[in-house]
Amino acid sequence: MLFDSHCHLTAEAFDDDRDAVLQRAVEAGVGRAVCIGSTPADAEQALAIAERTPWIWSTAGLHPHEAETADAEGWRRIRALLDRERVVAVGECGLDFHYDFSPRDEQLDAFRRQVAMAGETGLPLVVHCRDADEAMRAELAGAAGEVSGVLHCFTGGDALMDDALAAGWYVSFSGIVTFRRFEGAEQILRVPLDRLLIETDAPYLAPVPRRGRRNEPAYVAHTAAVVARILDRSVDEVAEITARNAARFYGLPAEGASS
Repeated sequence: MLFDSHCHLTAEAFDDDRDAVLQRAVEAGVGRAVCIGSTPADAEQALAIAERTPWIWSTAGLHPHEAETADAEGWRRIRALLDRERVVAVGECGLDFHYDFSPRDEQLDAFRRQVAMAGETGLPLVVHCRDADEAMRAELAGAAGEVSGVLHCFTGGDALMDDALAAGWYVSFSGIVTFRRFEGAEQILRVPLDRLLIETDAPYLAPVPRRGRRNEPAYVAHTAAVVARILDRSVDEVAEITARNAARFYGLPAEGASS
């Protein structure tokens, strides 16, 4: 069973054939997935998908791109969602100093609010970090021992990875591992096997041989195949290991496709 630990099924790219996308995922061996919420409205839509699909769960949070849109009502909606049964994490939250779509001080404030929510609820954090390694390392140091988390779609440096692993966090790799110029094989080897996750980040970052097209959860199989090759393990082993890890991280039952 494959577990797509991070996908955006609410995206407009799926509006015309969302049910078919889900069916293809099942046919490809995807037994579980987590649909990520990036704004209050997006998180509410993600929960709606999760509540009607037994093998999907959701998250609620505010993406750093959206940090400047935060207001009291939005935070209230996110916090209320975190109490729902099918919501299993806080996020997608974090820092993005590459695009800087929101001012950095507002990104930091939004991230800290969500760290506090994770501490209050006991839910883990799903963390986006791009070109913000040093700032994220400082935030990790401040949250050490208080919350758990995953660095999703990891493309950062060794120092950030080391700090996250030392804090007991998980590290997730996407279809980027299939790209010809991917240079992170050594990082994959350094992640303890019980802290390794895989994801699609669909509809973004479609893996080879689907690169350039819309991504979807079924394609997590391509990421699993490359990770298996790097680890010198079978694809079935990698699927089992990463599915077990994702279930542990998100607080789901260790076996079966639904709770």
